[in-house]
Amino acid sequence: MFISASLCGTLVAIIVAILTAVVAYFKWTYQYWHRRNVPYLEPRIPYGNSDLLKRKENSGVRVKRHYDTMKAKGWKHGGLYTILKPSYLVLDLDYIKNIMTKDFQYFTDRGIYYNEKDDPLSANLFAIGGQHWRNLRTKLSPTFTSGKMKMMFQTLVDCEPNLLRKIENDRVEKVPTDIKEALGCFTTDIIGSCAFGLDCNTFAEENSPFREYGRKVFNFSKSRLLKLSFASSFPKIAKFLGVIQTPEDVTNFFIKVVKDTVSYREKNNYTRKDFLQLLIDLKNNKLAGDEGYQHDGETMSIEEVAAQSFVFFIAGFETSSTTMTFALYELSKHQELQDKVREEVNAVLAKHEGKITYEAIQEMKYMDQVINETLRKYPPVPLLMRKCVQDYKIPGEDVIIEKGTGIMIPVLGIHYDKEYYPDPEKFDPERFTEENKNSRHHYAHLPFGEGPRICIGMRFGLMQSKVGLTSLLKNYKFTVSKKTMEPLKMRARSFIPTAEGGIWLDAEKI
Repeated sequence: MFISASLCGTLVAIIVAILTAVVAYFKWTYQYWHRRNVPYLEPRIPYGNSDLLKRKENSGVRVKRHYDTMKAKGWKHGGLYTILKPSYLVLDLDYIKNIMTKDFQYFTDRGIYYNEKDDPLSANLFAIGGQHWRNLRTKLSPTFTSGKMKMMFQTLVDCEPNLLRKIENDRVEKVPTDIKEALGCFTTDIIGSCAFGLDCNTFAEENSPFREYGRKVFNFSKSRLLKLSFASSFPKIAKFLGVIQTPEDVTNFFIKVVKDTVSYREKNNYTRKDFLQLLIDLKNNKLAGDEGYQHDGETMSIEEVAAQSFVFFIAGFETSSTTMTFALYELSKHQELQDKVREEVNAVLAKHEGKITYEAIQEMKYMDQVINETLRKYPPVPLLMRKCVQDYKIPGEDVIIEKGTGIMIPVLGIHYDKEYYPDPEKFDPERFTEENKNSRHHYAHLPFGEGPRICIGMRFGLMQSKVGLTSLLKNYKFTVSKKTMEPLKMRARSFIPTAEGGIWLDAEKI
């Protein structure tokens, strides 16, 4: 079959016309920030300022680079593009304070894609926005008071023996410990118990389903990253097409676990002091107003209960195990700091009959400094997102941020800014003495976010990190194994900082 020269020429002309129109549309879109009087970094067609397919570095590191470039130019803010989507990057800490707290009503949403109908676990407290978020946050906030944390504390301590047994077995066999994996099992057991009321047995079962599905949530393939980018850029189309972010087998597993556990408890009138029980009581409108609980009259569906348990699980096990991992790595590199933490641990525990109690870990102030410095160097969430929900004029600027614009708060960039942290590569817990903390801008340290959308589980995460570190440091001295690939390089496809090849430590019994 032959195509005439004239037809061939027509097809070429059509293709050229389409490509020209596409390029013209990109160029017009890429003038968005210029038209709005905001300085911006020059984008490239078709990826803008992103590296979506190459993915040579994780998003937190990439945005830190943009932050450093803008900071060097003396900008307070700047424009970026992800493909065709404009994003607003904030550098000035007073602007960040306005967005996260002072003018929060303009930035209530995170702008994270979720699909309640097709992907029920995605509609959790972290992702949802608007009035739905306000109602749920009001319901759940009293669950994370110090009183409730104290109630769950024994569950954390009960998971300690399995962690110590793992370290001891590796020590006896004279093999280094993959500390992230060991601590991941520890936090999975804790969160599994508190969020689902189940013994996960992650140390005993090599392929524990909680550990396997927990890992799978954070495994981002190229196709999953592309889906995420498409859904973030075109959420209405994505919802219409039924695009989901949570793998189906993960959804099926967690919803089944919650349904089975809730059903068992309700049928047998069985209660337990854990997060899931609080959700069940919220679902059944059984929590008392005098405890601080406010109910809007709407009962929680079983899918909503599952979604909140799920986000508590994935946020709780991964972020805390990451923080403990990097804290132990830095303490292994700086033995004098490790000795100082251990001295404090021993001194405090001596006042509490040698037992790890809720009151004891509150007294460990140097431990707090170590954890805060770890969270500075290795923030578990290196980039915070917000979405402008109504047009907002930046105070003192002739700039209006349009409704629907995505806001980027570059946590990693701020945490490594020499203006706030001289010699930022150095691990120095002294940065977080009360005196030094008070001398810095409050928004120069954002590991949990700030304002009304600050991480609701912050207290719980810090509590389990302190329990894990206390348990390990009172029993073992740690050094970095030769198996650890140094200098550390973070995986490109992991949003939460994860070292290539893992972090391996050698333990010596004290």
